[in-house]
Amino acid sequence: MNTIRWTYAFVDRPLGRFAEAHAFWTAVTGARLSGFRGEHQEFVTLLSDGADPCLKLQGVLDGAGGAHLDFSVEDVRAFLAMATGLGAATAADHGDWAVLRSPGGQPFCVGAWRGEAVRPPVVEGSRLDQVCLDVPPSVYDAETAFWAALTGWESPAASRPEFRVLRPPAGLPVRILLQRLDDERAPSAHPDLACADIGATRARHERLGATVVGRGPHWTVMRDPAGGVYCLTGRDPGTGGLPTA
Repeated sequence: MNTIRWTYAFVDRPLGRFAEAHAFWTAVTGARLSGFRGEHQEFVTLLSDGADPCLKLQGVLDGAGGAHLDFSVEDVRAFLAMATGLGAATAADHGDWAVLRSPGGQPFCVGAWRGEAVRPPVVEGSRLDQVCLDVPPSVYDAETAFWAALTGWESPAASRPEFRVLRPPAGLPVRILLQRLDDERAPSAHPDLACADIGATRARHERLGATVVGRGPHWTVMRDPAGGVYCLTGRDPGTGGLPTA
C-alpha cells in the first residue's frame, strides 16, 4: 500500500465570508496565516511555530462549505490508482495532486508529501485533530469499507453504534470519524476539536464569535462566525481518544 505520510484537514467556507473564517480559525488554533493562493486567493494554510501545518482553509464559491481531507503521500500516481481501484472517482487531476470523490460522494484530495512530521501543539486545552464524514445510511457500510481500505488505519471500537473511527499511526495529525446519519441526504463533513474541557473551550469560542447549535452525550455542535458547523468533543487533545473511565 502507498502509505499516507501526512494528513491535512481543510475547512471550507464561503469565499464571501473567508476573512471571518480565517480570523476565527487562526485565533482558536493559535496559528498564523501563510500567503494566499489560487485564482481567487481562496487557499491559505495555518502555520504554527516549530511545527508542520495540518490545517488549511478554502474559500468556496458555491454553497455553505464544510470540510474535507487531504492526504500527503510519496507516490501520488500510485495512490490515485489505488483509490480509483477501490471505487473513487477522479474529479480533477493536476499531475502532482488530485481531487477525488469517494464512492458515496465525499470529496478528498491527494498530494505529494513534503517531509511534514511535527504536529502543531495543543492550544489552550484543545486541538483540531479530526474530520467527521457525515454519511447517509444507504451508503454507510460501503463508505466505511472504502475509507478503511484506502487508509489502512486501525478501527477501534467507537463510543456509539452510529460512529466508526479510523485512527492513523502515531504522529499523523488528523484522524477520521464516520457518522451514520439518520436520514438520506447529501454526504458532508465537518471538523472536530478534541477538548480537555468542552465547557471552557466553548466559552472561549463564543467570545471569538461562535455560537452553540446543539449538544450530544460528549460533544457540542458549534457554528463559527462564517456560518460553518464544527464540533467540540470530549476527547484527550494529546491522544485523540475518549477519556478512560
